[in-house]
Amino acid sequence: MLFRQLFDAASSTYTYLLADETTRRALLIDTVFEQCERDRALLHELGLTLTHTLETHVHADHVTAAWRFRQTLGSKIVLSGRSGASGADVYVDDGDVIDAGSATLIVRSTPGHTNGCLTYVTKDLSMAFTGDALLIRSAGRTDFQQGDAHALYRSITEKIFTLPDDCLLYPAHDYAGRTVTTVGEEKSWNPRIGGEASESDFTGYMQNLGLPHPKQIDVAVPANLQCGRPEHGTTADKPTWGPIVRTFAGVLEVDPVWVAEHRSAVTVLDVRETGELAGDLGRIDGSVHIPLGELRARAGEVPRDKPVVCVCRSGRRSAQACAILEHAGVSDVANSPGGMIRWRALGL
Repeated sequence: MLFRQLFDAASSTYTYLLADETTRRALLIDTVFEQCERDRALLHELGLTLTHTLETHVHADHVTAAWRFRQTLGSKIVLSGRSGASGADVYVDDGDVIDAGSATLIVRSTPGHTNGCLTYVTKDLSMAFTGDALLIRSAGRTDFQQGDAHALYRSITEKIFTLPDDCLLYPAHDYAGRTVTTVGEEKSWNPRIGGEASESDFTGYMQNLGLPHPKQIDVAVPANLQCGRPEHGTTADKPTWGPIVRTFAGVLEVDPVWVAEHRSAVTVLDVRETGELAGDLGRIDGSVHIPLGELRARAGEVPRDKPVVCVCRSGRRSAQACAILEHAGVSDVANSPGGMIRWRALGL
């Protein structure tokens, strides 16, 4: 099974990618609206087909990207039948199975943080995705959104702590840079529910946390009750001036064939050294030339009346040129992937 753990710094949210390496079918757990393009790029680069996005619960601190993935990739949205959310394709409960070959997950209902909290467990019981029910050395708060400390105690002790001690646990969040724990560790060392903690110990602890209200709750919960669907059912965060894609590294790229066909609509910026322009790879007619090492100081010379396409020998230096121009305030800029090597190979 292919596995990746992804992170959104703004909300301290972990998104998990699981895929069958033979069929290339993939699942995403707890996506983040603002990270949709990043995650789509990773799916593309790894040659994966997203079949489902899974939510561990209705989040209060970020908006899910589930609706965006369904709109763009046709994936199905999976939520708890007890979540109260509308618009999902598959509503699940305890014992249900999300089939994805070696990435297949079994649902365990773990309410307490919210009514619709779920833990997803791999078939071999080696990994579990606990959402906010059980965190690393912590547990999800129970003071809002149907929270119930008694229910959460039972969920953790009966549905999570009954997994093998070496089962790896992956939470929906961590605020201290921790990435993974095990059942055995949490049974021993979790200060809220580990050791010999009784139900009254746990509920007493949880009822006296005194935490501030989540900053994004008034935006996140209504949106997530619609699976992340924007109010008007559209999103326009992607550049529209050409067939732009964002790589997993965060670089905006545009198809060189499109550039050749729309040459008059863009400014091509060549960032190679002067001596390279007379080489075998040639130069694109009409391109502006500023070597990469001079670009920060000369960014004001780059025309801004048209989108800018950066090019170099292989597409590596020009990717950095895009970052420099974005920092300088050039909003419509993209890299030509593969650079002049690819341009010549395509016969452009």
